[in-house]
Amino acid sequence: MYDFKNLKGDLSGGLVAGIIALPLALAFGVQSGLGPAAGLYGAIVVGIFAAMFGGTPTQASGPTGPMTVVSAAIVAFAIEEAGSIEEGLGIALLSFLVGGVLQVVLGVLGVGKYVRYFPYPVVSGFMSGVGLIIICLQLWPLLGSKSPKSTIEVFTKISEPLAAINWYAVALGVVTIAVNYAFPLVTKKIPSVLVALLVGSIAAFALGLDVPVVGDIPSGLPPIRLGELFTVEPELYSIILKYGVTLALLGSIDSLLTSVIADNLTKDRHSSKRELIGQGVGNILASVFGGIPGAGATKGTVVAIKAGAKTRLSGITHGLVQLAALLGLGTIVSYIPLSVLAGLLISVGVAIIDFKGIKHIASVPRADAVVMILVLLWTVFGNLIYAVAAGVILASILFMKQVSDLAEQQTSIEEYDPEPQWDDEPNLGDDRKVVIKHLYGPLFFGFASGFREMAKSLPEEAERIVIRMERVPYIDQSGLYTLEDTVLELVKEGKEVVFTGLKEQPADMLRRVELIPNLVSEDQVYESFDSLAASL
Repeated sequence: MYDFKNLKGDLSGGLVAGIIALPLALAFGVQSGLGPAAGLYGAIVVGIFAAMFGGTPTQASGPTGPMTVVSAAIVAFAIEEAGSIEEGLGIALLSFLVGGVLQVVLGVLGVGKYVRYFPYPVVSGFMSGVGLIIICLQLWPLLGSKSPKSTIEVFTKISEPLAAINWYAVALGVVTIAVNYAFPLVTKKIPSVLVALLVGSIAAFALGLDVPVVGDIPSGLPPIRLGELFTVEPELYSIILKYGVTLALLGSIDSLLTSVIADNLTKDRHSSKRELIGQGVGNILASVFGGIPGAGATKGTVVAIKAGAKTRLSGITHGLVQLAALLGLGTIVSYIPLSVLAGLLISVGVAIIDFKGIKHIASVPRADAVVMILVLLWTVFGNLIYAVAAGVILASILFMKQVSDLAEQQTSIEEYDPEPQWDDEPNLGDDRKVVIKHLYGPLFFGFASGFREMAKSLPEEAERIVIRMERVPYIDQSGLYTLEDTVLELVKEGKEVVFTGLKEQPADMLRRVELIPNLVSEDQVYESFDSLAASL
């Protein structure tokens, strides 16, 4: 039964998320090659049905940057194969439908729980690569021209848009970007992305600027496109299956990463199995109505939660808001300049880039840096899923080599001891104000999730957390950031964190990223446990 005390927060959260998602849905639709209406259809259908059947109560779903990048590649293939988007629409929609079906299968099989084992450099390189793709593909629309099919063509054929540059379009795009970034300094109560859209569009209309615009979009409920799904030639089924696998894997990763963010904000726990099923159902139905596929949208989800969202009604409201816009604002939307949408998408691309990971690329282990750069470049100039697969494989191989090297140096990697007290520790009795946590072996991407769970088990009355690092010979980037996030949470809770026995490599990493001394001061770092024991 629904608890009506959540009604106000759910409606306000869904309303704000829907308003933010509206201009982005239009922009993603344009970038996909199917037009703004397809973006709206996808936002409405995925938003409503993923919320109804998904496993993250506060998730706001719809077209996202990574999913749109793949959708654009599929549409480009369909046009190349059939000669026009009208003739090739069935190829694109069937690919979207297959992706949704495979997501449901992945959910039923419980594959979602394994996403936690993706190494941080792989996720970082992939997301940064997707952000760069979005930025690159919007450079031409910003200049007043139609975007090419690939990032390589953006640069190899850049002379074309430069020769026909539309300075009015450039000005509108730059103004849109500036407003989007500057308006939150004035107030955060009104979504800056909406203000930027209105400022750019009203300026173009009021001044009568000659710039490319969205153009007419259908009004009313979206038509059912089942007929197009049965027009695809059988010899294309294998290629469609490949695209479907790409969408299913990418949509699952995208959604579950957003689910983890939602969990951190709400202190709840999502169901990865149900989330993938819900996203799959949403994408299946979106393809039937001619919409582009989507996933859990991080920005919309975070905004909804901060506005009070508690249940799946917020996600449903988020989709209904966009349906209302479709039914009532179709004529107005047609006047939005494409360069304004390009400015919004460039801002999205910048937000997706992992600047934190890039900033520390010279400080993290060389193997992690190599994996990140490889995945980033392969994502931008190659196949997205191949990039992720290659990154995971390379990260695993490099980690196995590191563990092997440590074994050769006779560094023991012990199993977790359910009895935490070591021989050199004083008997603390029932004192729960001091908690000693032991870490064993390398702190790497496979242990990151387990470390978070371990940290959550600490008693509330604990005042000092002693983390013994004597048996941690190595820490990678995933482990580094996990440790940093955990220590930050503990410090926010007013707990004192102490390190003992730091070995050379972990100590060097912690100081390079300034965890020491920003979160843990130097006087809270002890060379050995013996030097700390007197104060316990």
